[in-house]
Amino acid sequence: MYQETEAQNNPWFLKEPSPLSKARLFCIPYSGCGASMYRHWPEFIGRLEVCPIQLPGRENRFHEPTYASYEQLAGEMNKALLPYMDRPFAFFGHCGSALPSYEASFQLVQRGGPSPAHLFISSQVAPHQGPYGRFLDLNDHELAAEIELLMRKMGGTPLPDIIELNTGIMRADLEANRRYIQSQPVQLPFPITAIGWNGDKEVDPSLLSGWEEYGETSFKILDGDHHQFLEAPLELISVIAEAMRLYV
Repeated sequence: MYQETEAQNNPWFLKEPSPLSKARLFCIPYSGCGASMYRHWPEFIGRLEVCPIQLPGRENRFHEPTYASYEQLAGEMNKALLPYMDRPFAFFGHCGSALPSYEASFQLVQRGGPSPAHLFISSQVAPHQGPYGRFLDLNDHELAAEIELLMRKMGGTPLPDIIELNTGIMRADLEANRRYIQSQPVQLPFPITAIGWNGDKEVDPSLLSGWEEYGETSFKILDGDHHQFLEAPLELISVIAEAMRLYV
């Protein structure tokens, strides 16, 4: 059973979650990125609060060591978020952050913690079908080029020092992805929504079918490329709102 930690001054949030929210959506940043990648998302979807999670080793937590495995990350994250799991909550993860979102959900169930109301997976194969993705085979120079592209998509300025720092973070994240081997599916006692994007050249929506082996799963294919979720398109927000409508 998880033990509750101090709720105030929690470094896992950029902003303290509101005590007035009816439910919370914990949004995990994907490989090489921090919580600011969700800056274009609304603070609330109805009365569902959007809570970007800041992982160690990036942005305002760059001085902290990053995690070595998804299992370690999920355990530490769940302990830190426990005070905020006092109302219905869900995880959202895209690509590289979908797997730690799943692992955090799995650990909560296995260790007797509060269970999520929902798990939202975007652009990621099921755990027992990975590791998957071309980024796993890129060298540091190629990763740096991808990070520069991503930073421009996010509206940032890709300064050399920042690119170098994020390349190291990306490499560590990819190593954790590579080591995350699950031999067989484990049924989860709450619904899953697996989201694909019809213009995604990284993860074809057809590759998400394995999630149906993890429990009650619905599949959505939305318009956009691999990075479309960054803009919080209305179609995506509507999918989330509909899945969480019973809780808000």
